[in-house]
Amino acid sequence: MTLLAYDLPKASSFTQAPDWHDVLRVYAQPVIALTISFVVAGLFWFSHHRRLATAPEASRGVVFLNLFFLLSIIILPVTNGLYGVYRLDSVVAVIYGFHLLVIAALNAVLWVLALRGRHDPQLLAPALFPVCVFVLGTAMAFVEPRVAQYVWCLAFLAPLAGWVAARRSA
Repeated sequence: MTLLAYDLPKASSFTQAPDWHDVLRVYAQPVIALTISFVVAGLFWFSHHRRLATAPEASRGVVFLNLFFLLSIIILPVTNGLYGVYRLDSVVAVIYGFHLLVIAALNAVLWVLALRGRHDPQLLAPALFPVCVFVLGTAMAFVEPRVAQYVWCLAFLAPLAGWVAARRSA
């Protein structure tokens, strides 16, 4: 996840000591993108470890699917760098949102496979919730990329979705 910071502007972006406006102009978009990507990657990393604790053994197919899941996370710096520079561009926002959606969908499929035969809404809801959020956010990116970033942030409520699902099933 430290690679997310690789594309942040360097001090050499300034020809002289920057004022607050210069710092905000140069760093705001990349830092917003880095923050969203870091938290998303962190949540999925946490989910990954929780899933491995829930289902420590897997078939060869699940292991390969898990490798694709991990690949989708490690290429996050690529779309994050693009999004950090062109955050308000619809095409770039859709690409970034689609990437987040792929990560969430792979995570959800892995959870469904890990919980096969078990009814555990407290574990499944936090995996499915981000998929819904990223579908909605990516659709919003087509129309209004500025709003999409706020929709994507709703994915951070995934643990709350698990809590609500557990309360409803009890």
